[in-house]
Amino acid sequence: MVALLGRNGAGKSTTLKAVLGLAGRVRGTIRFRGADITGLTTGAIVRRGLGYVPEDRRIFPSLTVAENLAVGRRRPPPDAPAWSEARILALFPNLGELMDRSAAEISGGEQQMLAIARTLMGHPRLIMLDEPSEGLAPRIVEQLAATIVEMKTHGLTILLAEQNLRFAARVADRACVIERGRVRHEGAAAALITADDGLPAGLAI
Repeated sequence: MVALLGRNGAGKSTTLKAVLGLAGRVRGTIRFRGADITGLTTGAIVRRGLGYVPEDRRIFPSLTVAENLAVGRRRPPPDAPAWSEARILALFPNLGELMDRSAAEISGGEQQMLAIARTLMGHPRLIMLDEPSEGLAPRIVEQLAATIVEMKTHGLTILLAEQNLRFAARVADRACVIERGRVRHEGAAAALITADDGLPAGLAI
């Protein structure tokens, strides 16, 4: 798991969108599992095993939790971690109690978990999370961190864009700090919680 750290406007979300083919023209090459995916359509990139949870979650508020999960269901590609609905609900037990509830009626933390769970229904090899801790209560952030750590144990690769340095240091193996689209620092994520010299202003510590 790699964390992409930086303040607002540093280029975190743009980087994730570029990987997924949502950022328009890009320079350079984007490679995934050894293959050049630069210029492919977003649909083709997703079919190769990339999942994406945007910062604004983009759940379907008029649908139930169960219906939101069904929207994300795809046939698992070869050699990808398989995520059954039962396995996902074991990871997010709160959602199991809310399956018939409208997504508009659940809390912000539950909506974030639903957005991640819906993406897992597509059996990604790599999941990109854009600021998942944003706007959540500290208790929910702790719960989310534990869930993300468990997701790693299931063989899932994770790219996390985040401003919350403590959250990222807890869950990530490596981290890259970017400012204005350029890498300013990279190394072990756990070391960043004390080695904050030279980090761009605005990172939450």
